Amino acid sequence: MSPRTILTIEDDAAIRQGIVDMLEYSSYRVLQGANVAEGLPLAVAGGYDLLLLDVLLPDGTGLDVLAEVRERRPSKPVILLTARGDENDRIRGLQLGADDYIVKPFSVRELLARIEAVLRRAPVDDTAPETVELPGFGQLNLRQAEFVNERGVRQELSPRESDILTYFLGHAGRPVGREELLEKVWGIDSRGVTTRTIDMHIARLREKLGDRSPNSELIVTVRGRGYLWRPGTP
Repeated sequence: MSPRTILTIEDDAAIRQGIVDMLEYSSYRVLQGANVAEGLPLAVAGGYDLLLLDVLLPDGTGLDVLAEVRERRPSKPVILLTARGDENDRIRGLQLGADDYIVKPFSVRELLARIEAVLRRAPVDDTAPETVELPGFGQLNLRQAEFVNERGVRQELSPRESDILTYFLGHAGRPVGREELLEKVWGIDSRGVTTRTIDMHIARLREKLGDRSPNSELIVTVRGRGYLWRPGTP
């Protein structure tokens, strides 16, 4: 599996370099920005798995960046880096949708533990397109959590069903195992956990999408490997 990518926006060069070194040593890929001007375009582009965001930046505030990320990339995990006395900023950040915060100065072990914990809780890849045409079936709208078939009949998708489809779209072209879905979509350790719930959700999704042919045309079962979102479908 390819390494997870962390975007860090931090104006203090020494702190930023320390974060970069620590993350790379821990096998993460790192993107970085020193201020709002450098970091905001990276943050809204979405090519990362988690954002480490300093609240105090020389050309603006990290809270403005957070608000923009929540508008453009609503499921991206964000951890705020704050000064010890900035309780109001921490509260405001959590209200804006930050997943966690860490107070400076912090230890490497604590930062890594918080990153890993937030990533476990944030399985959804929001780089998948909002609207997906499924030729012969209909249109999938992930933002509105619904599927409209070619006759115009609407099927509402549950949050979990939307998460599964988003994950499939972000990993099209390869089989996705049941254990992987449990870990990345449900956010739980798959060891010792039954995967029957995965099969039940897939069956309901096939029913809603009209994918009821004996061989399944959209969500294909790959024996011994899991499920495959059909190649050729975006």
